Amino acid sequence: MSPKRLNVILVGLLASGCAVTPPPVVPVAVTEPVPVAPVVAERTDRWPAVQSRVAIDPAMEARITQIISRMSVEEKVAQTIQPDIAAVTPDDMRKYKFGSILAGGNSAPNGEDIKSTGADWLKLADAFWEAANSAQWAGEKIPPIFGIDAVHGHANVPGATIFPQNVGLGAMRDPELIRRIGEVTAKEMTVTGLEWDFSPTIAVARDDRWGRSYESFSENPEVVRAYAPRMIEGLQGRAGTPEFMGPGRVVGTVKHFVGDGGTADGKDQGDNPSTPEQLRDIHGAGYPPAIEAGVQSVMASFSSVRGVKVHGDRDLLTGALKEDMGFNGFVVGDWNAHGQVPGCSNTDCPQSINAGLDMYMAPDSWKGLYENTLREVQSGVIPQTRLDDAVRRILRVKLRAGLFEKPKPSARPFGGQFQLLGAPEHRAVAREAVRKSLVLLKNSNQLLPLRPQANILVAGDGADNLGKQSGGWTITWQGAGLKNSDFHNAQTIYSGIQEAARAAGGRTTFSVDGKYRRKPDVAIVVFGEDPYAEFVGDRPRSLEFSPADKKDLDLLRRLRKAGIPVVSVFLSGRPLWVNPEINASDAFVAAFLPGSEGAGIADVLFRKADGSTNYDFNGKLSFSWPKRADQTPLNVGDPGYDPLFAYGYGLRYGQSDELAQLSEERPAGGGLPEGVLFGRGATSEGSTFGFVGDGGQVRGVDRRAQEDSRAFTWPGNRPAAVAIRSSQPVDLSREFTGQLSLVIDYRVDKKPTAPVTLNVQSGPDSGVSVPITGVLRSAPVGQWQTMTLPLGCFTPKPAGSSPFDPAKLTTPLLMETAGQLALAISDVRVISATVPQTQCGAQ
Repeated sequence: MSPKRLNVILVGLLASGCAVTPPPVVPVAVTEPVPVAPVVAERTDRWPAVQSRVAIDPAMEARITQIISRMSVEEKVAQTIQPDIAAVTPDDMRKYKFGSILAGGNSAPNGEDIKSTGADWLKLADAFWEAANSAQWAGEKIPPIFGIDAVHGHANVPGATIFPQNVGLGAMRDPELIRRIGEVTAKEMTVTGLEWDFSPTIAVARDDRWGRSYESFSENPEVVRAYAPRMIEGLQGRAGTPEFMGPGRVVGTVKHFVGDGGTADGKDQGDNPSTPEQLRDIHGAGYPPAIEAGVQSVMASFSSVRGVKVHGDRDLLTGALKEDMGFNGFVVGDWNAHGQVPGCSNTDCPQSINAGLDMYMAPDSWKGLYENTLREVQSGVIPQTRLDDAVRRILRVKLRAGLFEKPKPSARPFGGQFQLLGAPEHRAVAREAVRKSLVLLKNSNQLLPLRPQANILVAGDGADNLGKQSGGWTITWQGAGLKNSDFHNAQTIYSGIQEAARAAGGRTTFSVDGKYRRKPDVAIVVFGEDPYAEFVGDRPRSLEFSPADKKDLDLLRRLRKAGIPVVSVFLSGRPLWVNPEINASDAFVAAFLPGSEGAGIADVLFRKADGSTNYDFNGKLSFSWPKRADQTPLNVGDPGYDPLFAYGYGLRYGQSDELAQLSEERPAGGGLPEGVLFGRGATSEGSTFGFVGDGGQVRGVDRRAQEDSRAFTWPGNRPAAVAIRSSQPVDLSREFTGQLSLVIDYRVDKKPTAPVTLNVQSGPDSGVSVPITGVLRSAPVGQWQTMTLPLGCFTPKPAGSSPFDPAKLTTPLLMETAGQLALAISDVRVISATVPQTQCGAQ
């Protein structure tokens, strides 16, 4: 490490406001040799030197050198580009010879994620392999590697085994079971022809407002440190043994390097202000053991560290990762994340590869990025040595994975054995993980375990809802809007309860709203967060569960008032403030997001038919549980640490529960969930919804509750507009780049007599409009409908033609017409509800 690099680090820290005392550096002439040992000794932030169990093989390196020597510069650049299957074809692969293919969270064969079968995925994998194999190569044919986010099982594929999300797995404290989960995931991936898993996430989430908290095993770096190498061993096989990258194994990835779990205020893709030591010891804890275990890929983080985007941070990508820790695999980017580096765009970013990125994830930007990267290599902006090093690392991993020798995916071991997707033995592993991940927080009067012979009421909207019990990154990116019929080889929580009760002679009744004819002996209420994925799940305002909708709490209180003992099963991607719900429950179980095996819940809730315990609670909190809704960050060891349930808490059967009545005082700053601009009769904080000026008439109307909607009547004798306006600019830049949509629930009471436009504005003269006249005229009068407009519809055409800035929206909705129109609106939200952009204004 040179003094120059050390000084760059120190200057950055001082500029960021961190208190740093720079070590003394003796001035030397630039041309003089610099003694390395004294400088290394003075560093306190040096990352551990790691010896990977997958060592550099001289014979393999000689082969790589030979392959590179025969490659054209075009072929080399193509190895560093990873397009997404939604924006690239096998013909493109044949022409450009890309190094990798990506299947993003909302991408699937034929563009139909829900309907795509394992056979569809395998056919697509074969098509890209065959295209690369039939391409005209300057030298040796180089196979592509096909990657996907199989983050809790191969869950993009309907029918695959879906494991609990990492937040629950952390509660197990069982590294060996983590290894077995990796094994199952890898085998099911190879059935469909995919060779590379963007997993595991080894972020150490330190602020539960972060929408990706459920992808983290724990707030405690020690849990992450123990789990990371075991998951890698499960996916890749144990390094140094014949199972490494053998049949049924895939390349693993640790992500996101580094610090994504520690961004300020839990903001996804935000800035991590940690000191270098905190970054290494807390957020980077999982990387040294994963590298030692032989992980072959590391994904760079979207986020920044002390103001520097990681995708452009040479000190982290090259210095810490490749030099300090000796990582000898390759570094892949995240979804167009290179475009966030200052001075870069999605189609042009030499800064990233020069910083140490080896493969750009360029889902829809690949063509421009390829052309610009090629030009920059030819001009010397990207040194040929840096390009060759990136290609060498990619080829090294492909050779270690045996891709040069393997036939097409369908001809490999397990390829096409679709009976292995959701196989009984795989689901048994997932069911075991469900049992071990459940955490018992309350058990008044030893209500649990229940007698299965009882008359049992099962209620709540999570009881018979596979999407809700699985969470994000399930079949689709956000996991939202799925039906039970979209799943195969899966069991809801209610079905598991019904099965257990029926086997013992008990009786179950299912009612989402908790209604019953015969008073039950006990009620099991399953409720919690709706599915979400990155940044849609961010909760910057509060950790209060469902602040604007208390239907679940009302249900719990109504049942208890009727004298029915209540067992709450809470589904969530993180600890949340649920004091009122805990007070209204006799027993409270944190089930997190258990995945496809709902019967694992019943395994623990019920006794055996003979009255003995079936399975005891095993789970211990891997995240501290808040006492107040505004109590975040909250991590064991923090000054003034005072949680409701401490890290490591978890009751077992027979343990006394002395939990007193909890405070239900709500702090200021509650309101609508993130992403909701108008709902339940209210706007988000600091916003208004009504006519601009004295444009028309507005009144409250009922849809689901009293005056939860607004009805607008345009006068028809002049232009008039209804708008949601914010006192502070709203930043939807991430949503605009994240394949999300503006969704409006509306009712036409009188059809428009003139054109109607829907506008999004970042200022009076900086907006983009979409025509919606046809939508409103075709809607049946008096019936509630849903309008879905991809945010991409609001991109200025041509690009750059308007000063419109989605990071500074002052008016996220403005509906305007000069004619007559009567329209009611109940909900306006930004969610994952994608439709083809060609249908802008036609949905």
